[in-house]
Amino acid sequence: MVDLFNQLSSLATEQRNPLSMDLDSLSTNDILTLINAEDAKVATAVALEIPYITRVVDQLTKLFSSGGRLFYVGAGTSGRMGVIDAAECPPTFGTNPAQIQAIMAGGKEAVFRSQEGAEDNEQKGGLEVALQRCTDRDMVIGIAASKRTPFVIGALKKASELGSSAVLITTNPRSEVDTSYLFEAICPVVGPEVLMGSTRMKSAVAQKMVLTMITTTTMVKLGKVYENMMVDLQLTNQKLVERAKRIIMIATDVNYEQAAELLKSSNNHVKSAIVMQKRGVSVQDAKALLQASNGSIRKALTMG
Repeated sequence: MVDLFNQLSSLATEQRNPLSMDLDSLSTNDILTLINAEDAKVATAVALEIPYITRVVDQLTKLFSSGGRLFYVGAGTSGRMGVIDAAECPPTFGTNPAQIQAIMAGGKEAVFRSQEGAEDNEQKGGLEVALQRCTDRDMVIGIAASKRTPFVIGALKKASELGSSAVLITTNPRSEVDTSYLFEAICPVVGPEVLMGSTRMKSAVAQKMVLTMITTTTMVKLGKVYENMMVDLQLTNQKLVERAKRIIMIATDVNYEQAAELLKSSNNHVKSAIVMQKRGVSVQDAKALLQASNGSIRKALTMG
């Protein structure tokens, strides 16, 4: 216990923030202003990690192109950041839910109600990764503000043993991270929290930013974006149907009625609708062009 106490005491995320020493005596406006000012520092910290995020994205793009998968592993708030990003990818990018998954210490119940003790089991983290039958085609991203969460470390070590690309996202300095078994570490150092040790604040903001950057950029590289529009979205509700029509209108310069007809003719496949209109081809030919271009509209429009 003394060793754990000393470990925690030395973490950057566990220090007192000198700017919030009188937090409990501030007005509502001043508390909010202070939190906002501290949050504004997060983007700068993340920007410094772009070279490392780039390496992860390039590797993940390669793995996905070979049929690989991504697993987020975390506990508490960090784990929930992974759950959120994994859940948002299928409707946004049309990915198979099995392609990007989240493993949460404590299971599904821990998503909604804290199961803090679950994070202390390193062996359980390794078992969860082993149960997914991870291989060298997969990536496992562990998310741990403290850089020491046993469940996450166990998962990453097992992932490395299985040949998977193991990545750690932490908000403590890289110099304090054991990278010997990692493919990469992403370490935006956001400094002490306004509320000492409450890593649901700046640390969570940084984690969310990094995860969104990783998946969004990977999907762009995989052809799931045309210009700056999400063209592989799943039309699971009326809002998304209308968004699909608007995307077709913008991409092809047609009116609302024409966009609706293109969407219908393409069997609700936005990419095909765009290629059909811009190249003047049938839905079958549009799908063939997209298949030949690995799903990239831009490439499909320029192929001979």
